[in-house]
Amino acid sequence: MTDLTHFNHQGEAHMVDIDHKPKTNRIAQAKCRILLKLSTLELITQNKIKKGDVFGIARIAGIMASKQTPSLIPLCHSILINSASIEFIPLQEPPCIDIIAEVTSSGKTGVEMEALTAVSVSALTIYDMVKSVDRGVIISETRLIFKDGGKSGRFEVA
Repeated sequence: MTDLTHFNHQGEAHMVDIDHKPKTNRIAQAKCRILLKLSTLELITQNKIKKGDVFGIARIAGIMASKQTPSLIPLCHSILINSASIEFIPLQEPPCIDIIAEVTSSGKTGVEMEALTAVSVSALTIYDMVKSVDRGVIISETRLIFKDGGKSGRFEVA
């Protein structure tokens, strides 16, 4: 069990000690895709969904979620987030919305989980707002697309 970072010598779960790590600038970007009917996409982009401004509400939900990541993911460190942003890219073929979250911090641990949480909650919020007109929405391809900072350095999807 000693090779597993989130278990102590007795095999019990614990939060990793990051006190010895240096503070560095951290950035992470995550992406998620929502597949939906073209008619639903048009309602969203024309701001005709009855629940309101889908992108505006999903953006706030994603940013708020990034700040709540340690409450949702066991053993995830609480960190000071410098910035969090959400971008929505509607595409006609196939009819979908790409969601990209970017989170930055200057700290001892990365912000990958915060970016992934942000796109996930943004996607769930969109689903909630459009389910009355399209229950067939598919949330897919949630993944880290970029990170930099810390000991492991840079990662980027080609």
